[in-house]
Amino acid sequence: MTATEHVILVDQDDNTLGVAEKLSAHEQGLCHRAFSVFIYRKGELLLQQRAMKKYHSPGLWTNTCCSHPRPGEDILQAGERRLQEEMGIRTELKWVGKFHYVASFENGLIENEVDHVLVGSLKEEVFQVNDEEVQAYRWISLEDLDREINTFPERFTPWLKEALKIAEPPSFPLHP
Repeated sequence: MTATEHVILVDQDDNTLGVAEKLSAHEQGLCHRAFSVFIYRKGELLLQQRAMKKYHSPGLWTNTCCSHPRPGEDILQAGERRLQEEMGIRTELKWVGKFHYVASFENGLIENEVDHVLVGSLKEEVFQVNDEEVQAYRWISLEDLDREINTFPERFTPWLKEALKIAEPPSFPLHP
């Protein structure tokens, strides 16, 4: 995370209030806009394990990709950009909903986000993850994931369970 990254500050209804430096927003617990991407293939979800050098939730399993849109950036464009940067995947995404959550971390940072949930399907079987962002990845059925989250919740990011309530697998390919 660099000092030049900014997030869009919002209220809990996702109305834009301004812009703040990313780290400062997380230190102060300011509500900001975020997104979570879920990529499906053959009835399974692609999970990533966050890299150990991430500023919060290192080593935890989460959805395919998550981040923040840049000021002035459309949420779908931001999701598609970040999906390529983190996972090396290019595909069309569909917005399916949003929710608000707050999570505090041991290092003092706070996630206070209106999280937009985006879904897509894998276009190509081959992709190259960014090891600065992703420690590992795996495909999992939603049934197995639900069982794992309920058995070992400490292994997963705090937003994943709530986002999964919205992130239904697409019933059709989202790409040509």
